[in-house]
This record gives sequence, structure tokens and C-alpha cells, in this order.
Amino acid sequence: MTLAELPPLLSEALAARGYEALTPVQTAVAAPDAVGRDLLVSAQTGSGKTVAFGLAIGNQLLGEHGLTHGIAPQALVVAPTRELALQVSRELMWLYAKAGARIATCVGGMDASKERRSLAHGAHIVVGTPGRLRDHLERGALDLSALKVAVLDEADEMLDMGFREDLEEILDATPADRRTLLFSATIPKPIVALARRYQRDALRISTVGEDRGHGDIAYQAVTIAPSDTENVVVNMLRLHEAETAILFCATRDNVRHLHASLIDRGFSAVALSGEHSQNERNAALQALRDGRARVCVATDVAARGIDLPNLTLVVHVELPRDAEALQHRSGRTGRAGRKGTAVLIVPYQRRRMVERMLSGAKIAAEWTDPPTADDIRAKDRERLLATLLAPVELDEDDRALGARLLAEKSAEDIAAMLVRAHRAAMPQPEELIERGAQPAGKAAPGTAANHRAGFEDVLWFKLDIGRRQNADPRWILPLLCRRGHITKQEVGAIRIGPNETFFQIPRRVAGKFQDALKRTVSEDGGEIVPAPNGPGDTGPRRGAQPPAHRGAVRPTRPPHRGAPRGRG
Repeated sequence: MTLAELPPLLSEALAARGYEALTPVQTAVAAPDAVGRDLLVSAQTGSGKTVAFGLAIGNQLLGEHGLTHGIAPQALVVAPTRELALQVSRELMWLYAKAGARIATCVGGMDASKERRSLAHGAHIVVGTPGRLRDHLERGALDLSALKVAVLDEADEMLDMGFREDLEEILDATPADRRTLLFSATIPKPIVALARRYQRDALRISTVGEDRGHGDIAYQAVTIAPSDTENVVVNMLRLHEAETAILFCATRDNVRHLHASLIDRGFSAVALSGEHSQNERNAALQALRDGRARVCVATDVAARGIDLPNLTLVVHVELPRDAEALQHRSGRTGRAGRKGTAVLIVPYQRRRMVERMLSGAKIAAEWTDPPTADDIRAKDRERLLATLLAPVELDEDDRALGARLLAEKSAEDIAAMLVRAHRAAMPQPEELIERGAQPAGKAAPGTAANHRAGFEDVLWFKLDIGRRQNADPRWILPLLCRRGHITKQEVGAIRIGPNETFFQIPRRVAGKFQDALKRTVSEDGGEIVPAPNGPGDTGPRRGAQPPAHRGAVRPTRPPHRGAPRGRG
């Protein structure tokens, strides 16, 4: 399918917009075998799907003499969020401008009475969010009796957001012979059920493989100690210094926590989650667009429909549920020919799972270590030199102030103070747990590490997590420090078995360690008990009385899934 094969009014609009060729999803929905049929389409963000369904509905809207006139709309587009609905409306406006289409937008947060007047004057296409459309329908302001085609954009997210009843009421009010187009990044069972109920002999189209990976996105996977998640996020932001970055978390609680932590460190950040009102969302997005904020912390659902032109960095702080969600998140960057970077923060114990996800998605990611404070300082030096050595125009006031400074201080002192001021304006990088370094005491029996000063008299303890639960000293060590209120220098040898991990604590701090275990409640699983016989201790027999000091919770999952944690 080429531009020349499209209806002239649409091909002219695309050419005027700078289109030279159609994207895979646009080609597929405009192909002869898709004309007039119901469609179930999988396409990623940034693949041009808004224009795609704009082209797909052209045959229903454009007759031989252009658009037919009437009060009742002929096409309806439903989107999950206000931002996405407004974006869709803007795209359809230029696409159908030459056809003289009237487009009405009905979304929450706008003046409902103005929307009703717009509907009363007549509209060829109505674009809206489920709740507002249902409200207009129930009030009699929205007449769907003449509808020829209905489009559900981001259908999976609308179901996740609890809009099933709204969608069903809207679709039930449309003619039975209408055409139904479902666009969804993923096709879970609820979408399949919706398609069965409201579509007839739908053509299944998937361009995920062709769009997959977004050629303008560079993927990186960074392996970390789970307790270092927050510090690694800080260092990633500082290393890239992206004009705009978005950080994805799994829950609104984690969004709230990470956002507060970044603000505390000096980042200009905003948050988007289900707990924010429409006015708060609008203010956050405007701050990102005008440069007052550079970092957005968001959940998947809250980020739907966001289109930020200068977004160059996406960080998956918490891993997506599958490959399609990974690409949908990452597709926020690398759009319209711009380059972008997507970074996955991968706890050590989840590396194999992420490798399988990337392999299934056919994404070639670069596996790297997290950036250290030294890496960031080196990058800062390069950026500072580039900034200060770049040619600029100076006026007389600038030169006069420069001369006055030189009269008071040496050129070297002025330059050093300028560097100091530049560094002070930026958040400081974080020190990370050393990768590849042996945790204290992780050495074979008989080596010097087992006999270093302070470890002549030790007690053995046992953690009921082992190799089968992906135990690794790099996250076990900070776990012991956090649970027992000790430092890593106070942990001796660590022995990891199939189902248990044994470790040494100096007798002088063992009492403090056990007292702390009684007071702390484990969020990451793992029961810690004394092991008087060391690595050979199999623990009490079945039915034996448990030690009185146990203060931990039996694990239900491996420690730390990468959720942001508080500091210290």
C-alpha cells in the first residue's frame, strides 16, 4: 500500500505532513483484505497507529463526494486517558482537514456543557474517554444511532483501568452492523473476550515483530544488587543528563517513594499515578514540556497517552511484566526519528528471566555494570568543558563584570569557582555496592580472610535461602546489614548451600545482631536463626521448639524484586 493508493484527500494530507511512506501498521490496516472488516490490531507506541486507524475508517467516512453531513457522528474513537484522547483528536484533525471533517472531543476535566453544544451542532468524528462518553450518552447528548465505525485505542489499558462497563454500555448503544476496530499493545484474555462479543470475523493484525525494538532505541540492561536500586537510578539519571526522562514503577506507592527521594536529592521531578487528579496531571506534563521538570516517575497506566517530544531516556526501575509491556514502555522514546535509550534495572537474581524476555522480544540489549560515582564525575568534567568552551556572544556588561572579577581574583581561582558552582547545582552521584568485590569473609576456609582481625571468635547463623532461591552474596550482604543493624565489615565468611546460607558474626556484636532481628520485620523474606555447628548445622528437627529469638517472617518470594527502598 502506497500513498498514491489512498483516498486523495488523505494522501494529500499525509504528503503535506511530510510522509513519504506508510509504517507497517498503516500499510496493514489500509490493505485491500482489511477494507470494511473488523480489525484486532497489535501495534506498539510510536508505530503510527493513530494515523493507521485514521486511514482505516476512511472508507466509512469518505464517499465519492467526500464526507456526508448529519448531526449524529459516523465514527467514534475511545481512548483511556485525557492526554491520549486529545492527541488522537489533533492527529485526526490534520488528517481530515482537507475533507472538512468536524471532530468533537469529549474528555474529563473539560467543560461538559461546551462538549454537549459541540455534539448538538453535529460532528463526523467523536473522540473521548470512556467515562465522559458514557455520561454524554446517558444524558442524551451523544447519539450513536448512525455510527459506522467504532475504534477502541489502547483497549488493554482501558480494561486494566476498570472501564469495561463503560465500554460495554457505549458499544451496546451502537448499530449492530457497525465496524469495530480494537487497537491494543497486548492481547490478554479480557481483550479476546471483548473481541468475541463485539466483533464479527475480525482480521487479526500484528506488527509487533516489525516495530519491535524500535530501531532508534538503544537498550541497556544493568545488573545490580537489589538494595542498590534507588542509588543506581540516581546514577543513571546523572550519567545521561537527559533533557527529559521517564522512570517506570509498578505501583503508585513506589512512584510516591521514588519521586520523594529524587526531590530530596535535588532532581526536578514530577510524578504520575492513579492517585493524581487531572489538574495535577496537567501541571506535571506542562512542567515537563516547558523544562521546569526533567524527570517523570510514573506507573504504566498513568503514562498512557503521554507524548513528550524531548524524551530521550526511559528507565524500567521495576521490570515490566512481559516483552510487550517492555516495548510499550520503551516506545515513549526513540520516536519520529529521534534517538532514545531504554535502561532495564535488573537485580542479580532476575537476570535469566530478563534474558529470556529480551530473547523472546528479539531485542539486543547491552549488558553493563551500573555507572559509578567516578564514571559520573568523569562525564561531568567532559560536559563542563564542552559547555564552557562553546562559543558564546558576550555583551559589554558581561565583559565589565569579568574584568572586575579578574581584578579581585586570579583567572585560575575564578575558573575553579565556576567549576565548583556548576557541580554544586547538580545532584551528587551515589556510591554503589562494589560489583565483583568479595563480600567480607567470602573466602575459602583457611584463607587470611577467615582470620582477619576481629574474627577470631565468631558465631554462625543460618538464612533459609540458598542457590535454588538465587542466593548471591552481593544482595545477601546488604540484607544482613539492614536486618541486623550491622555493617558489612561485621559479617564474616558466607557459605551458600542449595537451600540455606550460613554466615559468621563476631561474638562481640552477635547480641546486638539478634536483638535487631527481633525488632525488624522482613519485607524481603528470609528467616535467620543461629547455627551452632556452622555449615553442617541442619537446624532443629521437625516438631522441635523454635528458638525464642526468631524475629523474621518466613519468605514467600526471593528477596528484593527491585522496588525502590528508603535510604539508611
